[in-house]
Parts: sequence; C-alpha cells; structure tokens
Amino acid sequence: MKQHFMMMAAYNQWANERIYEAAADLSDEEFGRDTGAFFKSMRGTLNHLLVADRIWMKRFSGEGDAPAALDTVLHADFARLRVARQAEDKRILDWVNGLSEKAFAGRFTYMTVTDMRTISQRLAPALDHFFNHQTHHRGQAHMVLTVLGRSSTVLDLVYFQRTEDGRAFA
Repeated sequence: MKQHFMMMAAYNQWANERIYEAAADLSDEEFGRDTGAFFKSMRGTLNHLLVADRIWMKRFSGEGDAPAALDTVLHADFARLRVARQAEDKRILDWVNGLSEKAFAGRFTYMTVTDMRTISQRLAPALDHFFNHQTHHRGQAHMVLTVLGRSSTVLDLVYFQRTEDGRAFA
C-alpha cells in the first residue's frame, strides 16, 4: 500500500508542476479572472488546492498551518504561490515516504473545517480522498486554462506512469 501512496504523492507533484508551468504565462489579470470555476479563477483554484493540502497535512501529521476557510487566498502572487506549492508537494512526498506500511491501516481523528464535526477514519481512505481532491481541482484549473485560450496540458496518471519517475511505480 505504501508504494501506491508514494506513487500518488509523486504523481501529485508531477501534475501540480505541469499545471503551474501551463499557468506561468498568464497575466495577473488572467490569473485572477473569474472564469466560472468553483473557486472562480486560477488564483482561487490553485490557492484552494494549497489550502486544502495544508488542512489535511495538519490533520495527518499534527504539524503546519491549517487555514480556517477553504477559500483563503494564501498568496495572490503567482510566483509566491508556486514556491509554496513546491514546498508543500515536497512535504507531502517526505511525509508519505516516512510512513510505515502499518500506518495506512491506522486511524486518525480530526475536526472538519466546514461544520466543526469530529471525524475518525482510517488513514488509507483519507489519503485516497486527499489525492483525488487534487485531481478534481486540477481538472478545474485545466478548464480555466482552456477558457483563457491557453494550451492545455496532459495530466492523466497513465502519462505520469510513462515518465522516468513514474515507471518506478507502474
């Protein structure tokens, strides 16, 4: 199971880098433009992904900052947001790599952000959600790029598995 989640953490990093590379050419106006995505703009969408990752990593590890709202804008500036995303992706990779095989069957307890309920669940299904959530919102970021007339990037897991880094997991 650990190898599966190491693959998902590596894929997550790879896909985030591809989205950020595709978004790097956006003007500040385009980066902040409301395109109808759930978090309105590329700025809102990419910030939400970082916010949610920090919330989950705080739940998983007990360490780091956990914003209080899902629509928090941690960094309005693309360059600063990208640096923060890269650091968070490394943090995720390192944390998953440090887990024992037994840890994935273990439980953890946390408080929800939206309705302040206490939840206890096994780690593996929570990690499935964690990585699936990223994929969901990267799809929205992909849509924002399309709406803005930018070329899209391929984000499918199978394409990662065909890269040099991904072949280690396939």
